[in-house]
Amino acid sequence: MNITVSGLVNVETTVSVRGFPIQYYPIDYPFFGVNSAVSGVGYNLARALRTLGDKVSLLSYTGQDEEGDRILRQLASDGIDSAHIRRDLRATPVSAVLYDGEGRRQIYCDLKDIQDRRLPAGELDGVLSGSELVAACNINFNRPLLERARALGKTVATDVHVLGDPEDGYNRAFLEAADILFCSDEQIPGRPEDFLRALRARYPMRIAVIGMGAYGAMLYTRAGDRIWHLPPAQTERVVNTVGAGDALFASFLHYYGRGLDALPALERAQIFAARKIAHDGASNGFSRADEVEAQWRRSGHAVHRIQ
Repeated sequence: MNITVSGLVNVETTVSVRGFPIQYYPIDYPFFGVNSAVSGVGYNLARALRTLGDKVSLLSYTGQDEEGDRILRQLASDGIDSAHIRRDLRATPVSAVLYDGEGRRQIYCDLKDIQDRRLPAGELDGVLSGSELVAACNINFNRPLLERARALGKTVATDVHVLGDPEDGYNRAFLEAADILFCSDEQIPGRPEDFLRALRARYPMRIAVIGMGAYGAMLYTRAGDRIWHLPPAQTERVVNTVGAGDALFASFLHYYGRGLDALPALERAQIFAARKIAHDGASNGFSRADEVEAQWRRSGHAVHRIQ
């Protein structure tokens, strides 16, 4: 499947800490606990989809600096098309992620001046013409992309991450454009199924998924007007949960785009995400499609229909 992914690409440093809250001490020595890699939501999605066998065109911005050069080298190594990476930021975005042994994390993301950018609408038709699906991350430069993708009749998928209000002003354009909508439960007031009903009444998406971490995920499909709760997939260990949502989103798009119905697609996506969090770093630990399929065949498929 040909997928256009548009979103943040940065250089991420992960730091293993003793626990939260962090107590003050002048120095610590977490041997092999400090690591740096190319990351960012756009890159995480693109790399996960490439690992699963999809063809990806990645749209993003970097600066003309060493971090930007590192990103281009990594994209070439991954076989991800970098022809649409624009290098006119004052500096490349970077992030730092603190994480503990319980899977909790605290993220510091320095976007530099990327929120001041907008993709040029007149240059989007070429890359979109060959795409079967558009994964548009909720970053400012994607607002023109939403309009062009809809005008061209493309399926639009977006993950708005933390969403506590269906009327959220920053995310409204993404919510209105999405055929496939993902978010997390981190700031949802009340029950997630009620939040899904509020989104259903307000926006036209065909599918909505709320990632619930250790509690699994909740799925809404407009076809049949149904809501399901899926328990989490089993994982042998949890090293770092950062990037779990990106893994869930990307792998769902892969399986759904290959023709699976939403429910079996999400079952496999949960396995993909569970396998990923056994590794450090948001862009590491992605499994091949055959590995996911083998675990899916061995596992039970307990699903609770709510509506």
